Order: sequence, then C-alpha cells, then structure tokens
Amino acid sequence: MIFNVFDEMKPVSQIWPDDLAARYRAAGHWRGETFGGWLRERAQAHPDKIAIVGGDTRWSYAELDRRANEMAAGLRASGLVAGDRVVVHLPNIPEFFEVVFGLFRAGILPVYALPAHRITEIAHFASSSEASAYVIAGRHEGYDYAELAAELQQRLPAVRQVFVARPDRDGQTGFADLAARGRAQPLPAEAGPKPSDVAFLQISGGSTGLSKLIPRTHDDYIYTLRESDVICGMDAESVFLAALPIAHNYPMSSPGVLGALYAGARVVLSPSPSPEAAFPLIEREGVTMTSLVPPLLLVWLQARPNSQHDLSSLKVMQVGGAKLAPEVARRVRPVLGITLQQVFGMAEGLVNYTRLDDPEEVIVNTQGRPISADDEVLVVDDLGQPVPEGEPGYLLTRGPYTIRGYHNNDSANARSFTEDGFYRTGDIVKRNADGYLSVQGRATDHINRAGEKISAEEIEDHLLAHPNVFDAAVVSIPDEYLGERTCAFIIPQGEKPRGAQIKQWIRDRGLADFKVPDQVVFVDKFAETAALKISRRELRAALRARLTTPEQGEQA
Repeated sequence: MIFNVFDEMKPVSQIWPDDLAARYRAAGHWRGETFGGWLRERAQAHPDKIAIVGGDTRWSYAELDRRANEMAAGLRASGLVAGDRVVVHLPNIPEFFEVVFGLFRAGILPVYALPAHRITEIAHFASSSEASAYVIAGRHEGYDYAELAAELQQRLPAVRQVFVARPDRDGQTGFADLAARGRAQPLPAEAGPKPSDVAFLQISGGSTGLSKLIPRTHDDYIYTLRESDVICGMDAESVFLAALPIAHNYPMSSPGVLGALYAGARVVLSPSPSPEAAFPLIEREGVTMTSLVPPLLLVWLQARPNSQHDLSSLKVMQVGGAKLAPEVARRVRPVLGITLQQVFGMAEGLVNYTRLDDPEEVIVNTQGRPISADDEVLVVDDLGQPVPEGEPGYLLTRGPYTIRGYHNNDSANARSFTEDGFYRTGDIVKRNADGYLSVQGRATDHINRAGEKISAEEIEDHLLAHPNVFDAAVVSIPDEYLGERTCAFIIPQGEKPRGAQIKQWIRDRGLADFKVPDQVVFVDKFAETAALKISRRELRAALRARLTTPEQGEQA
C-alpha cells in the first residue's frame, strides 16, 4: 500500500501505519512537541538569551517568541486559516524565523524556496502546494523579488496575498503590518497545530524534473533536531553559523538553525558563505559549529592560511550536500584545526553522520551512519535483493522521520516507494559492518553542482523549447571545485546559435542561475540504439565519456 498525502494533510497516523507510529512513540522518538510550543518553552526558560544574530539585529528568545506570536495572529487576521500553504522565499535574514515560527504557531504550512529560485520554480511550488500567499524579502542582493511576485500572481491568481519582510515601495504588506494586525486581533489560546500535523512542505532535490513537495510533521522533524543535537554536540552554549541558505533542509536541521534553537543555542546568519563574510563573524560571535558543501570547504581551506581572523572558537565543520573527496577531507584538521563531520541525508528523511569521536579514517572515508536505531536501511541489487556487505547497491530506507509519500504526487509515490513503505533514495552506496555508508553516486543522471541538485531532464526540456535546438542532452562532468558541472550537448536546427545564446535562453526561461549549463557542445547527431531509439541514460553516458577525449564542435 502507498501512503499518500492529500490536500487535507492527513494526520501522522495515516501517513505512517498505526503499528509503526505506536512503536516510534513508545520508543520516545515522537514526544508530542510542536515548533511553536518548544520555542515558547525556550523563551520562558531564558528570555534574555540571544537567539538570532543577523547584521545589526540581535533578537533574544523572548523577542523571537513575541514576534512569532504576533506574526501568527497577523497572518490569521489577514484571512489565512490553518492548513493553508504559504511559499516562503527569503534569504538568510532574521525575518525568516519570525515568519516561519509564526506560520508554525498558526497551523499554516511554509513551503520553502531557496533564494536562487525564480519564476519557474516558484510557480511550480505555489501550484503544487495550492499556496494562498507568498513571502518575499523585497529587493535583495540586486534582485527585485516584488517583480517576481507580480508575475506569480498573474500566473496564479490563487496566490492572493504577498507579504514583504522589508517593504521598499507603497502598497506592500510588510511584516510590521502583520504584527500590528496580530496585536489588534490576538491568536485564540486554543489555536495551534497538533504534534502529528504536517508542519511544512520541504522541497526535494528534483532528480526527475522540478522538485517534489515533502510533508514533514512536527513529531518527526523535531525528533531529528533533538537527536542531531546529541550526535553533533549542539547544546545551549553552542553558536551556529548559518553560511548556507537556511531554507535548505541541510543547514535547517542537521542540526542546523532549527536544531540550534531547539538546544537554546545562538544562530548567527551570514549573508554569504565566503570567507570574507564568514571569518569575521566566527571571530566576533565565537562560532563553534558551521556547515558547508564541498566546493565551499575548498574555498575556506584555501583562504585560511592567509587570514588573520581568530577562528579558534570553531570546533566542528560539517560537510554535506555532495560527496566529499577523501583527499579534501584529510586537509580539514591540519588546516582548520577542527573536527570534520560528514553529513549524508535527504529532505525525504534519512540522515547519516560520522560521529565526533570516530577514528579519522572513518570520518575521512565514509558519509556516516543513521541517526536512529529505528532507521531501517536496505542496500539492494537490481532485483531488490540485499547485496553482500561492502558491495555497492541501491539505498532504500524507512523510519521514524522518513516520509511515506510526497504531497499530491501519486506517480512519484509509485516510483519512489515500495509497497511496504521503503523510500527508494536513488543513491548507490556501500555499507560496512558498523553500518557506515560510503556514497558511490546517483542511480539516475542527477547532477550535483556545488550541493545544488539539477535534473538533466528539466534542463533538456527547456533547451528543446529553443527554436534552433533540434535535440539536447545534459550530462554531468566531474569537477574538482564544483563536484560536478553541467554540459549541454545540442543538435542545432536552422541557424546555429552560439553557446552564450543558449545560456541566456535558460536564464530567460526563469530558472535559477545554477541550472545554466556550464558548457555547451554542438554535435551533428546522437547515437541510437539497435532499436533505432535513443536511450537517454546510455546517451548521457556516451557523451560524458566523449569529454575525456578531444572535443569537437563549438563550445562555450
């Protein structure tokens, strides 16, 4: 049976089978907490302690709790009701927490978007989630998100309201306006979600096109925060630097910004992951932990010997989002003088960590083992049979925080979940006798560029819309800096475009910049199979192999 998640957001007992839900509660994994509830508890326990630092802003736990409460009431006073969905499209600014915890407390579901997403992705998230509202920063880093919002509402009139964290023109509904409405019309005491309710919709990596929506409940997600805090050494004295976009599942929950707040720690927001932005913050705030993707770790390793900033407070460097090469992993302790913690997980659930006290060879050569004793992990062959220990196979998993179905996506659920509820992750791994996983790659042609997941099929679809493109195939190429980069092979028709024109076409289609091909190669034809059909998987493999020999055709 496939356990689907429908518009009414079924309670957790309908997402997980009753016997497993009872087992997870009995084990103490699900403790009946909600996001709004535990934030209030932290605010009552240490009201004056600093929770959020961003730019010149320093919010205490009491201040964050107050703002969240006013935001919750203001959102409800604006006409939103429990169960509504709201696309949250914010960078690393304090207002992210104000609105997200307000949504949690009001029982309204955030749908997280990354700052780099543009109209194609945002319209997909809003349409798929049936969102009623859209939250933006305003103008940020030279980009006017208000123009994107106007285009979104033109395409999707159901997105009735736009809320702006930092208004910069007349007529915008700012967060201060929502807070004023909340003070005038406080939230009823009985309002609020149940622990088993879906708390938010996270986005998938999008390995087969645009991202799918992942429903996470208060119960299951808070469990990951609590256990991640223990595994990663996060406590009330910790200071976590959020260098990556905080709307991404990895810096949000592993243990990330939400795990830090759950522990009563301090979150420091960096406007950029660059050493120039992050190193001064580490020194000023006494940062103890941060998380990066492998390409950014390389930048930090290169910058550290020439930096005069005091980074001695930093104790743990987490690296995830893409596989870290062992030769790079070995440099962390000598260059930065800190412990490396590898992280391998997915927004759908399963998270693996190397432990802080693991031997160096384990930290360097594996991507960790699961959070929970109740994480069920299978490594299987093409026929679904378990492979011998140490042999590569497809990773399947289920457990107390791995979803049982995507939101409103029956076809994806049929592909991605077994009849007994195991999630097919799409990863190929090896597992050793101690349960540690070594990631070998993706089962599908899923490009992982600097931690950003790119679907080859999605980019191909946009390229094929170009009037002078007959056919296109997008492949991944190993890259020492990015992990993988993208190359688009194109068969032109009519007047042959230039590579730069192809790249601009993708930008003009409203896709995020990281989806623009790094390289464009023009070819006369693609090889066909014996059945005179083109196998996309075989084609991509052949084209990727071709890049190891001198290339032909125009490149860009």
